[in-house]
Amino acid sequence: MAVRVAAPKPPERVLYIDAANQILGRLAAEAAKRLLEGYRVYIVNAEKAVVSGDPLMVIRSYKLWWEIKVHVNPYKWAPHRPRSPIAIVRKAVLGMLPRSKQKGREAARRLRVYIGVPEELKGRQFVRFAFADARRLGHKFIRVGELAQRLGWKGVAPRP
Repeated sequence: MAVRVAAPKPPERVLYIDAANQILGRLAAEAAKRLLEGYRVYIVNAEKAVVSGDPLMVIRSYKLWWEIKVHVNPYKWAPHRPRSPIAIVRKAVLGMLPRSKQKGREAARRLRVYIGVPEELKGRQFVRFAFADARRLGHKFIRVGELAQRLGWKGVAPRP
């Protein structure tokens, strides 16, 4: 009778990303690539990420989603519109994953997005992408936190 020995698991690859002053689309593309490579990705400071473009145009383009109507049970089938910074950043990353395939669904489960830096992630080494730095932008932009508030997000209630 053969004895089966389980191979040791490879060390888990984890990426901690600080989204402060990072362009959302570029940050989301890099995070999606790493998720598909098997990394577990944690994005902190989601409210400080940046959407480039004229702020009024960005807000107007997000509000266009609200005009899409579905006649058959809109609560079930209408497009879901994110309002919190966590949902906006998460939707940007998930939109770049092939969620119709198994590897895309597994990658989506490895993504975590936070407002601010949670206690369990304090003291970690966070990555910032030079190519996604918003300080290099020479034009207008809006922060995801401001965008969320303009879309009706109420903010985070402080913990007692």
